[in-house]
Amino acid sequence: MTPRLLLLVLCLVACQQPADEPPNIIYFLADDLGYGEVGAYGQEIIQTPHLDRLAAEGLRFTQHYSGSPVCAPSRCTLLTGRHTGHCYVRDNFELGGFADEEEHGQLPLRKGAFTLGRMLQNAGYATAIVGKWGLGGPGSTGVPNQQGFDFFYGYLDQKQAHNYYPTHLWRNTVWDTLRNPYFHPHQRFEGDDLYDPSAYDRYKGVDYAPDLMMEEAEAFIRANAAGPFFLYVPHVVPHLALQVPDEALAAYDGVFDEEPYPGGQGYLPHIRPKSAYAAMITRMDAHLGRLMAVLEELGLADNTLVMFSSDNGPTYVGSVDVELFDSAGGLRGGKGEVYEGGIRVPMIAYWPGRIAPGTTTDHVSAFWDIIPTVADLAGITVDVALDGKSFLPVLLGEPAPPPSEMYWEYHGRSWQGAQAVRLGDWKGVRLGGRADANAPIALYDLAADPAETTDVAAAHPDVVVEIDAVMRSRSPSHIARWRFAGY
Repeated sequence: MTPRLLLLVLCLVACQQPADEPPNIIYFLADDLGYGEVGAYGQEIIQTPHLDRLAAEGLRFTQHYSGSPVCAPSRCTLLTGRHTGHCYVRDNFELGGFADEEEHGQLPLRKGAFTLGRMLQNAGYATAIVGKWGLGGPGSTGVPNQQGFDFFYGYLDQKQAHNYYPTHLWRNTVWDTLRNPYFHPHQRFEGDDLYDPSAYDRYKGVDYAPDLMMEEAEAFIRANAAGPFFLYVPHVVPHLALQVPDEALAAYDGVFDEEPYPGGQGYLPHIRPKSAYAAMITRMDAHLGRLMAVLEELGLADNTLVMFSSDNGPTYVGSVDVELFDSAGGLRGGKGEVYEGGIRVPMIAYWPGRIAPGTTTDHVSAFWDIIPTVADLAGITVDVALDGKSFLPVLLGEPAPPPSEMYWEYHGRSWQGAQAVRLGDWKGVRLGGRADANAPIALYDLAADPAETTDVAAAHPDVVVEIDAVMRSRSPSHIARWRFAGY
């Protein structure tokens, strides 16, 4: 063999290696980040340079959906591959209270549940979650270490995550004490002068939990660089409270005309609420950038699929000016609603050499598609029922498959049960189905009316019938308040 031919053979072998090796996977999930709160999705005020770079060098989804308009069920759909018409957790189900001694978490996943972590763990991946769990409190069957994750660091209880300066986080199943005094995460301003910065010291601590969690995420990558590994990062930002280290506010000095927020709707006060909200997102963006830098330093970027998304739309809490930030990106509604603003979320996928840089897709996809996609790329056969379909062809620039069934339900707030279905460009929304099996379905043409301003149900009764059939095909829930009248 001539030297030139030998060089060609070696090159071909080297080029084929990434495809033959199981890829590492990082799934980074923001909390309550709206569709319009990232620069790559039109944000003009909040700085997100690392996410913008990720989109510029990867694939941006324009029609990707979270599993639910609120935290716990959205995470359940992501980790089990079932939408909220079939999954075990269909709404937030709080246990215990906010005090440390009342920490009991949320409704736990059942023992031995099929999860994304368990699937990859069984396939030889090192698995970790660093961030907010929300699917089972201390001592329950739902803790991450019993649900397919080798390592966990973060918040078990969503209520504890209402404070970014908690007294503790959890390292696997062990309480990890932090250098923060206890203070209740839901209180109003105490003091004589709203404009006195020192009056807000009572709402801070020493150890900022998001920073600590990113240290653990980085350490996991370094410890498992030989791969393959799966790192799930359900970040806590920008879910309230408004808390960020003071130095982070400097990026927004002079940007806003703002008044102190004295607390309300249960959340903590802040002297610069607009700056704090923007700075929280920018710091989260820097955390993602830190993980990307570690991948590049270790030579892992080319064999690591990185995905970024959000668990639902932007908050409805009054301390955040969602109109100023255009948080929902022009879509209707937000967190707690099954309109587009509550469930359509950013989604960016990055995989150098496999995903074409600077590309965009309008493929309709959702959280329950993640498991089949990951299984597809890792060569794993799944033998349990799933609602999702693999969108790996979309990542690789191949023809997109038909979308999976797009169904959502939500039982909180005052809707008396909310349901939504997407069929092609049609979107159906029913409110009040828990009390009335025949509550009307509003129909929207998302191609012509993405903001869902005009109900066209009367002009398309045949489409309404199809959507109604999907809504009624949901499986009964084991929780009484998660049921609909007649089905």
